[in-house]
Amino acid sequence: MTQPPAVPVCYRHPDRETYVRCTRCNRPICPSCMNEASVGFQCPECVREGARTQRPARTAFGGGSSGTQGTVTITLIVINVLVFVFSLISAGRDAAHSVAGGGLGGLLGGSNPLTEWGAVVSYATAQGTDIRLASDTIADGNWYRLFTAMFLHYGLLHLGLNMWALWVLGRPLEAALGRMRFLALYLLCGLGGNVLAFVLSGPNVASAGASTAVYGLFAALIVVMRRMRASVAGILPVLVFNLVLSFSISGVSWQGHVGGLITGALVALGFAYAPRERRNTIQIATIVGAVVLIGVGFAVGLASIPAVGYSA
Repeated sequence: MTQPPAVPVCYRHPDRETYVRCTRCNRPICPSCMNEASVGFQCPECVREGARTQRPARTAFGGGSSGTQGTVTITLIVINVLVFVFSLISAGRDAAHSVAGGGLGGLLGGSNPLTEWGAVVSYATAQGTDIRLASDTIADGNWYRLFTAMFLHYGLLHLGLNMWALWVLGRPLEAALGRMRFLALYLLCGLGGNVLAFVLSGPNVASAGASTAVYGLFAALIVVMRRMRASVAGILPVLVFNLVLSFSISGVSWQGHVGGLITGALVALGFAYAPRERRNTIQIATIVGAVVLIGVGFAVGLASIPAVGYSA
């Protein structure tokens, strides 16, 4: 007498009968182990294996899905806010001695010890003369100012406007480019803007702010949107308006804004128009090329500054 065929049981739950099998490995699986696939169901092990071997989704510019979370944008905003708080603390007791101009240690505007330490200052001259003095400026070896200046701000309004612009511009760019490309873009724009401010601003002029990077993000977003054949009608007038303000308002570093704008446009062109088959290579070359151009610009500006004790 023949025995009836054994009823198959789930390979993970032997106490559960099932007639459903994984479409990849053909093992029996119960409803608790079923994962719906394009065809049939798959077991948990096959789903995990497929996730390991499947290539992660990428944007048209090579960015990963993690960029949609806006982590870098949020982190940059937090860093800027924290640096601003530290700059207020650096004023110490001097904050109580000024309600305007110095503005409660820089809260309402003006400088404080931290901004004086980290802002872009090309070189110093004696008061009323063109004779260069030795001082704590970029020309005297304090090159760190080209980096620190992009995280310092003159007052709460200055900080708030830049952080709002960073929030609006940064999230779509980070989502399109990915975290690392966006971070590289931001830092390069900040450095490019500060280098042009160093070259063109002249002596005894201090400038700081994230606006060098923000103007670069303006240009980059326009390039990316054009690459995606999207309309830039909403952003272009805002950029033009801000550029007009840069040239119209006394004390605003138009040099830094233009430098960041140019850098952002050039880097974004390399990122956005790199062919897919050589995308990473061209994008890395774009970053290296931008660093080289910024370095050359800095060297040219440094060579044009008179020696200590000599007139400009």
